[in-house]
Amino acid sequence: MIENSSIWVVSDVDGTLMDHSYDLTPAKETIKTLKELSVPVILCTSKTAAEVKVIRKELNLTDPYIVENGGAIYGESLKNVNCKIILGEKYEVLEDILNFISNDISYNLIPLNNLSDQEATDLTGLKGDSLNLMRDRHWSMPFLNPPDYLEEKIKICCKRFNVEVFKGNRMSHLLSINSDKGKAINELKKYANNPNIKIIGLGDSPNDFPLLINSDFKIVIPGINGPNLNLLDKLKNYEFTLADKPNGYGWKHEINKLINILDIRR
Repeated sequence: MIENSSIWVVSDVDGTLMDHSYDLTPAKETIKTLKELSVPVILCTSKTAAEVKVIRKELNLTDPYIVENGGAIYGESLKNVNCKIILGEKYEVLEDILNFISNDISYNLIPLNNLSDQEATDLTGLKGDSLNLMRDRHWSMPFLNPPDYLEEKIKICCKRFNVEVFKGNRMSHLLSINSDKGKAINELKKYANNPNIKIIGLGDSPNDFPLLINSDFKIVIPGINGPNLNLLDKLKNYEFTLADKPNGYGWKHEINKLINILDIRR
């Protein structure tokens, strides 16, 4: 379906499609409408493939999906590439690089997967099997946000190793320079041989910046305490829409508006 569509909805998940209690309910009816209109909904998230499979099942989605901040694209319809397109570097390689950077800056950057169950639950709100799904990482290295004063030093180190760091609301993500959400979107467009596709992009944090600047319609979703100011600062030279409701409610409201504005119902 992605090959024949004129519009894709490409959406972050945490804090965008759902709130941080992982409630998908507000967006469900709108996703059902998009499916009826044959508009693909492509999840584009820092979550693992194992986590996204659960979400896709709940939402009855069958479109390709972008995981680990653009580290890979998966989908049953990607048959001629064995159902996946890999853009990122292997987790084990990124783990070594994070250790090198820690040594260089004399500060211990702690991988998310190194946290105890309780620490991980306190940070993410996930428990039990959900923690195991979150830890099933292959193409990205999430780690605890370092102090702001170290950000410039980390950027300098990243250049040596051909990696980048994208900061989310709750953690940072170490990725190969060949993988981010924007690069993954463009790779999927190339795969679909559909360069003129219009992208409705939705995100809530700075790691969604590559997603949004590679979208034709850029929608920033605020949290209950307002939008992420760092993301707004990054987007200051771009035209974007700031939803007036948080999380899934803002997602639903803005998508429904665009369905009518773009006259997708025709």
